[in-house]
Amino acid sequence: MTSKLDSLRQHTLIVADTGDIDAIRTLQPVDATTNPSLLLKAAQQSDYAYLLDQALQQASGSYQQITDACDHFAVAVGSEIIKLVPGRVSTEVDARLSFDRAATLDKAHKLIALYEQAGVTRDRVLIKIAATWEGIQAAAELEREGIQCNLTLLFSFAQAQACADAGVFLISPFVGRIYDWHKQRDGVDYQGADDPGVQSVARIFRYYKQHMYATVVMGASFRNIGQIESLCGCDRLTISPSLLQQLAEESDPLTPSGLLSSPSEDPQQLLDESGFRWAHNEDAMATEKLAEGIRAFAADQLKLEKLLAERVASTA
Repeated sequence: MTSKLDSLRQHTLIVADTGDIDAIRTLQPVDATTNPSLLLKAAQQSDYAYLLDQALQQASGSYQQITDACDHFAVAVGSEIIKLVPGRVSTEVDARLSFDRAATLDKAHKLIALYEQAGVTRDRVLIKIAATWEGIQAAAELEREGIQCNLTLLFSFAQAQACADAGVFLISPFVGRIYDWHKQRDGVDYQGADDPGVQSVARIFRYYKQHMYATVVMGASFRNIGQIESLCGCDRLTISPSLLQQLAEESDPLTPSGLLSSPSEDPQQLLDESGFRWAHNEDAMATEKLAEGIRAFAADQLKLEKLLAERVASTA
């Protein structure tokens, strides 16, 4: 009998939301995404110790050895993942650069250069950037250079509009974190089509398709398989290993969600910087969750740097 995972694959491209190489080898997704939290988790596993040491060696002699080692480690994990997936891996720019367009560009160029030094061509990599105004403008420039991007921490419709207008390759609207915010505020455990996170992604998907934007919609941050089932038919879904395994263990065929096929009620709108900032500011959930997400990823980046610094000290 066909599993839900196999059924989902018939309608949606599946991406693994993990830096766990063993999980990717088992679940065989098309693409994989990483972020600072996932890289920190990987760095704490003994199986990845050799990659940490390799990263520190590659960065030795640099005046900013620990920062450089973090970049080398991210690329090393990504390079191992690329061996296991036919598609791409997303590697994230340091969240502390989220409000600095120029620094984001510099970091993206550095990551791509490291991948190319490792023998991974840029068409196998997506540079992952927080969907701030500065991040979106950096992504627009990178796209013009032939470096494709994945805009993450996306919570508001304004972020989605600006990303599409910037011509970014892919966006990752977060389902679960939107659900979390509304559940806490309203005291309601939203399910299926009533889930605000599901509704947000469906609205973006309809807007993109109706106005013929090429930007790929990849739903992210899922809390349960009901959210995934409600977005069957979305361009892509990035899913954690535990939920992928649950989908693999359950049967029943999945069909494309009707939420994705109805006409968009949103007229096409081009946002300038002030329009973007105002529209995003009007969404309390998105404003809070974007700031919270940036802080959390920055905190995990600092933890990874500390882990590497302690590794250097232990061998001194």
